[in-house]
Amino acid sequence: MKIYFAGSIRGGRQDAKLYEQLIDYLKAFAEVLTEHVGDVALTSAGDDGPDDQFIHDRDLDWLKEADAVVAEVTTVSMGVGYEIGRAVEMKKPVLCLCKKGAKKPLSAMIAGCDELVVVYYSGFKEAKAAIKNFIKKVH
Repeated sequence: MKIYFAGSIRGGRQDAKLYEQLIDYLKAFAEVLTEHVGDVALTSAGDDGPDDQFIHDRDLDWLKEADAVVAEVTTVSMGVGYEIGRAVEMKKPVLCLCKKGAKKPLSAMIAGCDELVVVYYSGFKEAKAAIKNFIKKVH
């Protein structure tokens, strides 16, 4: 199984350490195609490719290859929203994880989409449980 993990890069890297933990946990179940999202050295400059077109095309290829998507959506990110929309268009199962009590409410375009599994969590343990349940359903 192949997982596309989506998390904010240019929208803010305040949750990079959490992304790293989530990706490490996901690797127990599947190959994670986007491990770089959890790299704490990656900055909000989004310099993980030679140019924007390369990053877009590479990431879209990974998204097409993936069996499912797990997105951490607490930090507002246009790119993550785009990836989720494309995944829905491709009929990929998508889990969206959002911290309870986040500073900004989750977009209605995500929270109101019945094609997504949206889980609000308080801590890493709850996020892991949501991932485990999601993987069981889609694998």
